Amino acid sequence: MTDDHAPSEPDAPNRGGPEEDLVTAVLTASRVLVSLSVRSLGEVAESLTLPQFRMLVLLHSRGAMSLSRLAEHLAVNPSTAMRMLERLTAAGMVVRDTRPEDRREVRAALTEQGARTVVEATERRREEIRRIVQAMPARQRSAMVQALRAFAEAGAEPAAPDRQPEPLDW
Repeated sequence: MTDDHAPSEPDAPNRGGPEEDLVTAVLTASRVLVSLSVRSLGEVAESLTLPQFRMLVLLHSRGAMSLSRLAEHLAVNPSTAMRMLERLTAAGMVVRDTRPEDRREVRAALTEQGARTVVEATERRREEIRRIVQAMPARQRSAMVQALRAFAEAGAEPAAPDRQPEPLDW
């Protein structure tokens, strides 16, 4: 009798075909990336959650935006986004205001501290990713670049800058 709930071998092909193999490979790689994200964030801002950090990254990469747009990008309810925004405002990482022409619209923007948090966490993550990439066989790296660019594009994620500007260059 076999155990249908036993974990499969890491390199074992999945029964769902090539697409399912790819999904499994990306899911496995995402665990590595989430782990790197948590570690890089923990060193920079211990009190931030990953969703809060994601909000900071959105504001850093896309600029100031409305609460409703933030909620849409984060795939959360506006009330959840508002609570996150309130915590980040209290922490001094985000400022919020209302537009004079529409006092109902709440807009958020990064403070210098919020931008510095994103830059520092990203640099830590960049160094850990560099260490992992250097451990990969060189012949597989260029194919991975193409695949990850296509993946990010399909997920509508803007490209990360090659290096973070020094100092904050906006």
